Amino acid sequence: MTVLSDAPAVVPGHGAGLLDVVRRRYLLQLLVRKELRVRYRGSVLGLAWSYVKPAVQYVVYFLALGLFLNLSASIPDYHVYLFSGMIAVNLFSEAFSNATRSVINNADLVKKIYLPRELFPVASVWVALVHFLPQVVVLLVGAVAAGWRPSVVPLLAALAGTVIVLGLATGLGLLFGALNVLYRDVENFVDLLLMVVVWLSPVLYPWQRVADFLGEGSLLLTLYQLNPVTVAVELYHWAFWFPGAGVGEDVLPPSLLWHAGVGLLLSAAAVALGQLVFRRLEGRFAQEM
Repeated sequence: MTVLSDAPAVVPGHGAGLLDVVRRRYLLQLLVRKELRVRYRGSVLGLAWSYVKPAVQYVVYFLALGLFLNLSASIPDYHVYLFSGMIAVNLFSEAFSNATRSVINNADLVKKIYLPRELFPVASVWVALVHFLPQVVVLLVGAVAAGWRPSVVPLLAALAGTVIVLGLATGLGLLFGALNVLYRDVENFVDLLLMVVVWLSPVLYPWQRVADFLGEGSLLLTLYQLNPVTVAVELYHWAFWFPGAGVGEDVLPPSLLWHAGVGLLLSAAAVALGQLVFRRLEGRFAQEM
């Protein structure tokens, strides 16, 4: 075991970045447990809120769009279509929002001791993943009831969608989490951005309606389909909705696998950019708080 007094001093911004998070996994576990305990302190339902919140959100959307606007008539197994896309967006929204606030929320630790500051956004992403897993269980139950049967390639596609969402949320969380220390308006901007994320991806509606509106082959449609969150949502549709809905392959966007590759690259670029900005600014965190 390394003696604390023998550990080399590290100047903020000159560490190994996210590699330090991997090397100090025990600290990451402690932070994740702390966030979960703090969030549910005094709560009666505790982690059960991971089921309640998305369930209420799902019921509202299904009643408003599936029944009142009759989308369930044009989209087979609309309940699976809606929920499979919704949990992907919820994972991104929670991870990104919490990571943006993570450094500010841990101001006492930042000012008193040195530890890799990347731990805070990464821990927030892991907490969002903890909340995401129960929703996947609910999705699997609903998909099986609708006739879904697991298949290797679509499940790998869902895994790729999860990696895209987590990578994008981590990268943007590092970027906006660092900027939020200097400019507190950033977290309000992120809240506004997340308000429209669910509408900028085919969660509540089929992608064909966007294609009809923007025009097949248009630049705007291409940009829409290359949005990493849109790619993740469609990969989840492919994995959990498409096999059981009994519809033709034209319901899936063309070149989805190619879009998935681009989504992975964009998520990796977001992590690289977020890490770069975070390391440039983290030396100022303590004095700005």
